[in-house]
Amino acid sequence: MMSRYLLGCLVVLGGIGGSAYAADHRVEALKEAAPKAELSENIAAQLASTGVRIIRGSTRSVCDIWICKEWAVKAPAKGDDIIYPFTPGQLIGVVRYARKGSDFRDQDIAKGVYTLRYAQQPVNGDHVGTSPTRDFLLLMKASLDKSAAKVDYKKLTEASAEAVESTHPGLLALQRLKGDGPIRNNEEHDWWIVRLQGQAKMGAVSKKQPLDLVIVGQAAE
Repeated sequence: MMSRYLLGCLVVLGGIGGSAYAADHRVEALKEAAPKAELSENIAAQLASTGVRIIRGSTRSVCDIWICKEWAVKAPAKGDDIIYPFTPGQLIGVVRYARKGSDFRDQDIAKGVYTLRYAQQPVNGDHVGTSPTRDFLLLMKASLDKSAAKVDYKKLTEASAEAVESTHPGLLALQRLKGDGPIRNNEEHDWWIVRLQGQAKMGAVSKKQPLDLVIVGQAAE
């Protein structure tokens, strides 16, 4: 039987996976900058000059992602439910959907460009079991998000809900780091999780900061 590792390599390279993977996904390097015409100068200046494209099957583009050139971070939080060292409201990057997509709650995301900002799931009993961590990225319409500065939580959640035309913010779930490939499939939930590689700076120290982000798949009901 083909090993799980080898199958994963074939998915990443765009080869033919096993019959159980009717909708394999892969990642391609995107050697172009984010669309400046759809971004404020302030936001565009923060972004890396290249990105990644997530592709379903042979050619169907899911989305393109550009992350910030560098993130200012704090010391990692203590505890098991917060994984990443970002500040709520912090700009993480930009995503472009070439066609309608869906978020972690299976809410529709219209074709277009959105900023991605870090947020933490509230501890109020309403979200128990939806994700193993409380780390999320919320979407805002790029046309309305003009500053790279941190966005207040209330404003962020309201703008994110507006972005997906819902009463709930549009969000993508961050997960614990696992493996080192550019994309992996969580078979239990049927999540496709993309590895994004960024640079974090805390004080005078700068180091690599990977992120594992659920791009395709929804929370359990």
